[in-house]
Amino acid sequence: MSAQANPLRNPLFRWGAPAVTAAVIAGMALFLIEDRTLRFAMLAMALLDVILTPQILKRAARSA
Repeated sequence: MSAQANPLRNPLFRWGAPAVTAAVIAGMALFLIEDRTLRFAMLAMALLDVILTPQILKRAARSA
C-alpha cells in the first residue's frame, strides 16, 4: 500500500473521523439524556475522543 493510499496519513481523516463521532456522542448527550451525571460522562468521553484518537491514529500511520 502506498503512502497516498493510506487514509491514516491524512490529517483531515485523523481529526475528522473523531470529530464526527464526538459530535454524535455530544448530540445524544445533549438532546436525549436527562441524567446530568451520564450527560457529563458522555461529554467527557467525546472530548477525550477528539483529543486522543488523532494521536493514536498518527502513531498507527507511522508504523504502517
